[in-house]
Amino acid sequence: MSQHEYDVVVIGAGAVGENVADRAVQGGLRTVIVEAELVGGECSYWACMPSKALLRSAATVRAARAVDGARQAVTGDIDVAAVLRRRDGITHDWSDDSQVAWLEGAGIDLLRGHATLTGPRRVRVTSPEGADIDLTARHAVVVATGSAALLPDTPGLADIEPWTSRDATSAESVPASLAIIGGGVVAAEMATAYAGFGTAVTLLVRSRLLGAAEPFAADLVAAALTAAGVDLRTGVEVVAARTGTGDGSGTAGATLELSDGALVHAEKVLVATGRTPRTTDLGLDAVGLTPGGWLDVDDTMLVRGTDWLYAVGDVNGRVLLTHQGKYQARAAGDVIAARAAGATVDDAPWGAHVATADHAHVPQVTFTDPEIASVGLTAEAATAAGHRIRVLDYDLAWVAGASVHSDDYRGQARAIVDLDRGVLIGATFAGPDVAELLHAATIAIVGEVPLTRLWHAVPAYPTVSEVWLRWLEEYGRPTA
Repeated sequence: MSQHEYDVVVIGAGAVGENVADRAVQGGLRTVIVEAELVGGECSYWACMPSKALLRSAATVRAARAVDGARQAVTGDIDVAAVLRRRDGITHDWSDDSQVAWLEGAGIDLLRGHATLTGPRRVRVTSPEGADIDLTARHAVVVATGSAALLPDTPGLADIEPWTSRDATSAESVPASLAIIGGGVVAAEMATAYAGFGTAVTLLVRSRLLGAAEPFAADLVAAALTAAGVDLRTGVEVVAARTGTGDGSGTAGATLELSDGALVHAEKVLVATGRTPRTTDLGLDAVGLTPGGWLDVDDTMLVRGTDWLYAVGDVNGRVLLTHQGKYQARAAGDVIAARAAGATVDDAPWGAHVATADHAHVPQVTFTDPEIASVGLTAEAATAAGHRIRVLDYDLAWVAGASVHSDDYRGQARAIVDLDRGVLIGATFAGPDVAELLHAATIAIVGEVPLTRLWHAVPAYPTVSEVWLRWLEEYGRPTA
């Protein structure tokens, strides 16, 4: 057994862990990162990047078909094999060579293997060959192990060997039929992607589709999925599962029994019912923490009750989004370096060493048809938080830029105004390509830009961004 000492040990080399390590190194700290799978992590190989690759081709075809002159050029169907090849290119065929090269260039050491905490500031790494290496961290250990798909304990579900999101995004071929259990972002995006491939998709939602989104946006997505041929069933649960379709076709697959008594037959079943933290086998009990749970942190990402353990990204359960995890990582890497140097820690809200935006300023894009782009609070959440609000709704089809964008533009935008402060605290856009509208709203909300000043932020014409002017007109310009 060999032993090594570092300033910082980072467990998990996904996008989040990479960012923590990079900031720590830039702060002058000798840092090692430990990874049991691929450097680059979930987002690079099984989540953000491959899922968007699967969605993009059909979205491009839909966009072309929505514009006269372009639709005539679309004479065939989606080439699914080509889509999968493009996905493989974006994931580098699940090779992390380029990511490893980046670590080397950034001055970050890499150890391959499974990491286990053995005590305060101590980590044991078991290599794929079974050798153990003991690491000691002079200043900090960072857990950035992310999350995994949550499989409910529905009778028979494990026996049918269902897909998780990893399987759906890395599939080598497309099934003729797919049943998706869940109604969140993963479920909605994969329903959109596979329906675009021509798969017969059944979407089984326990409550309502995209329950965290503004209802109008979820309704637009539901209508589009239905128009695309998805069999969308809400208010139902899967109560049992068994192998075989049971429909007499002899096709291998599965049968799902629903709470309303109906049966659903599908070649493949995707479970997209939530996420669970990857903390079960980290040795948390060796440092007085409970294995299998989310790690509770303060705004500097320091695990409460410790002065050396940090948890960054999905594993802390705050916001399960890659960009928000990278934001947390920048704060954590910088504060670890500051604390190691005995420098001043800027941990007040919106300080350099905190992740304040996690609480009520989170941007998110759901890449469905139409896209949903949102930041901040929904109307329901703002009311529940005690804000006195005004809701501004506008039909995006009425904006001049929409008619240039496509011949049948359908979309809607909502702004949530805090009446006591005269600032936006939430915004949601639903429509084609609205992801590109989101950062302006994020800046306005994070910066608490007064609506009186936003009158002077002139949107270019003719673009869909003109919705900002329409919101302000509906709100009313204050008079002297």
